[in-house]
Amino acid sequence: MIRLIKVFFKGNDKKLIFTLASLYTLVIISMIIQLTMGNYQNVFYCILALILFLIPYIIDKKTVISLPNTLEIMILFFIFSTTILGEIRNFYTTFPHWDTMLHTLSGFLCAAIGFSLVNILNRSNRSFMHLSPIFVAFVAFCFSMTIGILWEFVEFAGDKYLGKDMQKDEIITKISSVKLNQKNENIPVKLDAINKTIIYSNHYKKTIVIEDGYLDIGLTDTMKDLFVNFIGAILFSILGFFYLKKQEGYKIAELFIPRLKER
Repeated sequence: MIRLIKVFFKGNDKKLIFTLASLYTLVIISMIIQLTMGNYQNVFYCILALILFLIPYIIDKKTVISLPNTLEIMILFFIFSTTILGEIRNFYTTFPHWDTMLHTLSGFLCAAIGFSLVNILNRSNRSFMHLSPIFVAFVAFCFSMTIGILWEFVEFAGDKYLGKDMQKDEIITKISSVKLNQKNENIPVKLDAINKTIIYSNHYKKTIVIEDGYLDIGLTDTMKDLFVNFIGAILFSILGFFYLKKQEGYKIAELFIPRLKER
């Protein structure tokens, strides 16, 4: 596998070659296992991962943009962590903070991409205006948050129209809602220490009991995802600002910032 990767991705860093070979091998093995088990949805995730692995290579080799190896490796591990570990190996439910970690990382990576796009345009001789470092960092932050919000729209649509649970439900023990106000006033009724919720479904013709609280249908997960995306975006925006100002920490930012290739 390493020899095949070297032929296809010739000229790349040895660490990147090893990472690609390892991940491709793991995904192919996983795809074979899922195929023999008849889990065709998981086979689709494997095929999707193999295709997504090519995106950094296509950007790096077929465009004028050069991706740092560190950024490329992080993107590859992010793809593997979401599709193979998260979906197929069920890390999203096995490890409570797996989704939180990935949303933090995605906020960081999207800020790096947004920062690079603006910075490349900012440095272009064709640009009619040049933005200050603080504004470039701010645009990177906004770009990352926009991507995070759009993804939450995707999760909501998947849950509402496809019957998925992409916005993972959580058990909460208190709610505050005007829907519970029997006088129909705009005054929320607060319920604390909820220890049981009883649901009757006409579809299943049976009573479902939720112990230890009330079922929150995705709101807490969505806000948590956006908050950690915010943290990741802020972190990189600060590094990007230091990078443009050539202050302490800018060397770290260089590991994640795509640049125009030298001609």
